[in-house]
Amino acid sequence: MPMAPPPDFETLTVADIARLAEGDRLPPVERWHPTHCGDSEMRIARDGTWFHQGSPIGRQAMVRAFSRILRREPDGGYVLVTPVEKLDIAVEDAPFVAVEMKVDGDARDATLAFRLNTGDFVTASAEHPLRFVEHEDGPHPYLHVRGGLEALVTRSLYYELAERALAGDDDTPGVWSAGAFFPLLP
Repeated sequence: MPMAPPPDFETLTVADIARLAEGDRLPPVERWHPTHCGDSEMRIARDGTWFHQGSPIGRQAMVRAFSRILRREPDGGYVLVTPVEKLDIAVEDAPFVAVEMKVDGDARDATLAFRLNTGDFVTASAEHPLRFVEHEDGPHPYLHVRGGLEALVTRSLYYELAERALAGDDDTPGVWSAGAFFPLLP
């Protein structure tokens, strides 16, 4: 059965996004422990593009389907897992990219909702924290998605987050979402 395309982010409220994210039923990949079968010959590039045998996967529905069976292993590696097979997948940075953001409220009352490149929705919260990591080319913000999987927040969204953080009156620059505070500086 084909998956329905995700709803248009522009038309959703932050409350709509939270309901959709809460109602999304993912496969129980954390309960599947098949024997390792090899390499999937797949790679997720830093920009979120999925590749198979060196060619980009052009069908968004395929990317979304594969993303739902992605799991982070205790050793830090990534696998695609089903009840009967487990295949390695290379991930250059983070397996997801947060590409759009909606904000409801201000300061301590703010809620930040994100759309990922896979069409999934995540609201930053204590359960889905934002973290900022300093790299040679500047800070990289990440949003926890699930089970050790993160989304790299795009540079343009980082600038929006930084603007919010610097406009706030907290002692440490940071952003609030769903009652949780995320400092901009590591």
